Amino acid sequence: MYLDLQFNSATTPWPVIRDAAIAAEEAGYDALWVFDHLAGLSVNGTSMLEAFTLLGALAASTERIALGTLVLNVFHRQPAITAVAAATVQAIAGRPMMLGLGAGSSPDSPWAAESRAAGQAIEPSLSRRHARVEQVITTCRRLWSVERDEALATFPLPVPPPELHVGASGPALAALAGRLADGVNVPWWHRRRDDLFAAAARADRILPTPLVRSTYMPFEDHLLAEDDPERRAMAAAGIERLVLLVRHPDPHALAATVPHSG
Repeated sequence: MYLDLQFNSATTPWPVIRDAAIAAEEAGYDALWVFDHLAGLSVNGTSMLEAFTLLGALAASTERIALGTLVLNVFHRQPAITAVAAATVQAIAGRPMMLGLGAGSSPDSPWAAESRAAGQAIEPSLSRRHARVEQVITTCRRLWSVERDEALATFPLPVPPPELHVGASGPALAALAGRLADGVNVPWWHRRRDDLFAAAARADRILPTPLVRSTYMPFEDHLLAEDDPERRAMAAAGIERLVLLVRHPDPHALAATVPHSG
């Protein structure tokens, strides 16, 4: 099982994130993931760093650790901007980029406040939010294809292309991930977790590669141990990546941990 970290830039200043990222790489963690929010209010903080800008800085500050978004709000950017931004991060990093996508907030979601405050439209239709996820995936695949149209010849071409993961909170989005994405992420505590993974597995998959299952938990020391009961349950459920949220990373403490690397 790959063991990854996610830092909250709403509660942690850049210098600490930078030092924690370097320490995480030295300790053997497999990937670093970032949030995609406009303001810190959504994730209990006082400010926020933009996702791709932060990933570019992490790419320049580290050497080996994989980088990703968990998850990108597909309504914050036009699909082509998302594709080019992810390709840019991978070019700077010189190593894999994982683009985790989410369907955005519903109008009554607690995360909608930041969009409303900024005057950004909120899509009320769940089906149209899912359609936007599919549009972003399709656009990325088209722009990143080595067989792409001549009109796209000077767009950045990441080789291999970034992995596309979908954060699923309902069966329809899980099924979309199963059909079109490289991976699906469901929080471990989600009350319908098993149903969502099952919905992804039942989907009529169009990709030749197996779907990667990942899950998400707050960082706790016991989760670093392979024989931990929850880790064993995750392995039994076919989880391949575990993403641990570190709200206030201590670079010295991270450097002292020794995770099992996938």
